[in-house]
Amino acid sequence: MFANFDVDVIIRSLPYLFYDGMTFTLALTAFASTGGIIFGTLLAMMRLSGFAPLSLLAASYVNLMRSVPLLLVIFWFYFLVPYIGQWVTGAPRPVQVGAFVSSFVTFTLFEAAYFAEIMRAGIQSIPRGQLAAAQALGMTFTLTLTALATIAGLAFGTMLALARLSNVAPLSALAAAYVNLMRSVPLVLMIFWF
Repeated sequence: MFANFDVDVIIRSLPYLFYDGMTFTLALTAFASTGGIIFGTLLAMMRLSGFAPLSLLAASYVNLMRSVPLLLVIFWFYFLVPYIGQWVTGAPRPVQVGAFVSSFVTFTLFEAAYFAEIMRAGIQSIPRGQLAAAQALGMTFTLTLTALATIAGLAFGTMLALARLSNVAPLSALAAAYVNLMRSVPLVLMIFWF
């Protein structure tokens, strides 16, 4: 069964797999998670704001991004954004978007929706007494929300955020494989189409 199995292919691929692939995965995980936490915290604050259009916009974004599969978001971004960029800038050719940028933006936007819910839950878990104490000290609503989101909200949301981060690394490896596959699609189509 394995008489024709070529182990040399695996040995030649090890530097790529463990250096390039691992570097891509770890960098994407670190940068996208950081961006997702920052953008997610802003979305959570928007969702908890008293301004209804802002809250509705954040809720719509979170619900939309959580209901769409990640691979579909990567697909849309990788194939549609170059043409949208061409249309917006008036360029003669589609705007080139690299694999890392494409993965980073899609992961940040996708993970921000999940981190927004984690941060919102963390902020809403803060006892009302702390909110009353902040108001008694004369803090504005924005300052209260910012201070409580960064201190108490993060303290509660840390465990949930770490659980979410444990899902980001395998998904980033999947994104790397998917983007590499998508690079070869035009070549495959050109071979079989013409």
